[in-house]
Amino acid sequence: MNKETQSIIRNLQNILNGEPWYGKPVFTILNEIDPRIVYKKPLLPEGKHNSDNHSIAELLYHMITWAEFCRRQIEKADKKLIEEIESRNWQRIDPSVHTWNKGLEELRSLHDQIIDELGSKDDEWLKEKVHLRNFNYRFMLNGLIQHNIYHIAQIAYVKKLLS
Repeated sequence: MNKETQSIIRNLQNILNGEPWYGKPVFTILNEIDPRIVYKKPLLPEGKHNSDNHSIAELLYHMITWAEFCRRQIEKADKKLIEEIESRNWQRIDPSVHTWNKGLEELRSLHDQIIDELGSKDDEWLKEKVHLRNFNYRFMLNGLIQHNIYHIAQIAYVKKLLS
């Protein structure tokens, strides 16, 4: 039986491309962004940059890092690969390498792969401890959904500040 797993899949699909309660889905928001603004950081009211301010591209690639982390955890990747993925968290973004279209495709592909993998899992699997972590797959997958919602809201706000 995989009733809960199917619910997680539906929730993930809904926030990515469906009709989530909070508003527009992730890929609708991302597809509406003008690529010319994605590397700019919003300024503070005093016109200064703050190291905590992130560009839209930084936020996108942060989301990619954690989607890849989840995907690799589902397949029980080795410790070295998991650590390499985690090392990319809040990486420096090089516009010639970290292009907007590449990022959009990578985020979409990772989520498609996660959803495909989940389709073969039963609900008992959700209770298993995530490889190299002290939480289970249920917690991780619901966390991925929450993480995507949190950061797409930031992206929408940064877009509004830069427009």
